[in-house]
Order: sequence, then structure tokens, then C-alpha cells
Amino acid sequence: MAKVKYYYDSENLAYKKIKTRKRIKFGYAVLFLVASSLFGFLVFVLLINTSYFETPKDRLQAREIENLQLQYSILNKKMDEIDAVAEAIEDRDDNIYRVYFNKTEIPDSIRKSGFRDIKRYKDLEGYNNSKLVLTTTKRIDKLSKQLAVQSKSLDEILKLAGAKGNLLLAIPAIQPVQNENLRRVASGFGYRTDPFTKVRKMHNGMDFAANTGAPIYATGDGVVVRADNAASGFGNHIVIRHGFGYESLYAHLSKYNCKPGQRVKRGDIIGYVGSTGRSEGPHCHYEVHKDGQVVNPLNFYYGNISAVEYVAISHLANLENQSLD
Repeated sequence: MAKVKYYYDSENLAYKKIKTRKRIKFGYAVLFLVASSLFGFLVFVLLINTSYFETPKDRLQAREIENLQLQYSILNKKMDEIDAVAEAIEDRDDNIYRVYFNKTEIPDSIRKSGFRDIKRYKDLEGYNNSKLVLTTTKRIDKLSKQLAVQSKSLDEILKLAGAKGNLLLAIPAIQPVQNENLRRVASGFGYRTDPFTKVRKMHNGMDFAANTGAPIYATGDGVVVRADNAASGFGNHIVIRHGFGYESLYAHLSKYNCKPGQRVKRGDIIGYVGSTGRSEGPHCHYEVHKDGQVVNPLNFYYGNISAVEYVAISHLANLENQSLD
């Protein structure tokens, strides 16, 4: 039974019954129903997001997600093993194969670079397992690129192996002046004192002092590309292009025994010792270039000298004395 409420009427000095309007009662009833509906809806939302109301379809999807997570985990472990194998192959490639064929190693910036396109993985973002999927996808892409670089490198090595015989003949592997004609190794590769300015500067080759007219030999098979005196300081000089990135230069000759365009073999006499150009005495200034860069000729003398002779020449060449040009 509803409670009856009263109020005190001070004018009539009496208590009177409070009468609630039907409109207000109806408003209260509507407000109660709306509040109840909202509360029920919130409870429903909370319940359907718990395991209490998990449907068979939800359970199936949950198992599929767990299975995918397991498969990604197994895939990442397999990629760890592939990474180890790839690194071993790369190490052999850089430190054995490429060294054997005298090729520079491939830097990590090329071998292990990923993809810089930030939009490449945009479609994989925004999901519950995005981090796992993104990490795995990036690893696969990076590994694929590594394998592509390694495959290209091995193709290059395979071509070099097929041309190994020609490569061995092309490498400048002997002294340009034979020991019986050699007075001394006057100067080696590195910083030396200039005979004219007395200033210490880089000497890009080796100076072989010998009598004027002593024969000068081609140090490897190749084609004569220059036999002139047009280069400043070198006087009469010869340049032989051997292929595989190698070139050799012979300067200060008294005369030539070859001409541009002529193919020569290692051991052929190409000219004779002299003192033309910027020279302080009869000698052959000899340089070796690899891929456009000067390198120390001393590293290539394995074709016609013994180990004892090599040690002796190495000692003389490394003395920081005065060059002859």
C-alpha cells in the first residue's frame, strides 16, 4: 500500500493530504523504465564480453587465434635458424670466396637493409596481434632481401670461378725488372721524401733502380692502352689494362717495345729503363691500380721471387727514404 503524505497548512492550521499529479507519476515511471533499460543494456554488454556467454563460434575463433600465435612463434624460431645459416654463408662469402677472387666484401648496410617504405606494412596495423604479425613480416622481408643479395653475390663468384684461369694470368704478379738487372729497390709504396721539393708526400708505386736500357717486363696479361709521354712527370710511360679491374703503369722509360692496342703476356718485354720525365736517375716507377684505386704493388709479387727474396724486397720497400721521382 502506497504511503500517504501530508503537509501543514499554516493558514487553516491543519494537515492536508499531498496529491501527486498523474503527469508527474507518469514521468517517474518513464524515467524508471529508461534507467532500467540502460542498466540492463550495460550489464548485457559486459556479460557478452566475458566467457560466460561465449558462443561456439567465439570459442572456435579463440582456438584459431591461439593456433596462429603458436604458428608465428614456430615460424620465428625457424627464422632464427635460417638467420644463423645465412650469416655463416655471408661470412664464408666475404672472408673466403670474395677474398680468393680479390673482390671487396659486401657491407652490412646492403646485406641487411630492410624496406624503407613506411606504408608497406600499414594494412597490418590496428589489430590485437599486429605487433607479432608486423615483426614476423618484417623479418621475412629482411631475410628475403638478404638471400637475394647473397644469390647475386654467388652468381658473381660463379662467373669469376669460370674465368679463374684468365684472372690468374691478368693479376700483375711479377716484378717489372728482373733481379739480375736490379741495382736496388730505391723506394716503396707510401709516404716518401720528394727528391726535388724535399717534401714528404704520397708515393703511389715502387721505384726499381737499374741501368739505362735494362728490360721492363709486363707483369700480367693485358692490352696496352697507353705508350706515350703525355702524362705530367712520368716521361715515357706505358699503361696496361689487364681486366678484372687491374691496370699497371711503367714510367720513365728510355724507349718502348710495344704500342697502344697491342695485347701482351706476362713476361713480355714492353720497354726499357730510362730517366725521362721527372726523374732523378735511371729507374722504373711501377704502379698497380685496382678498380681505379692505387694499391701496393708489393702485395702481388708471387710469380717470380722466393720467400726470402720477398722478405728482402719488403724490408727495402718499407723504408721511408727518398723516392727517385
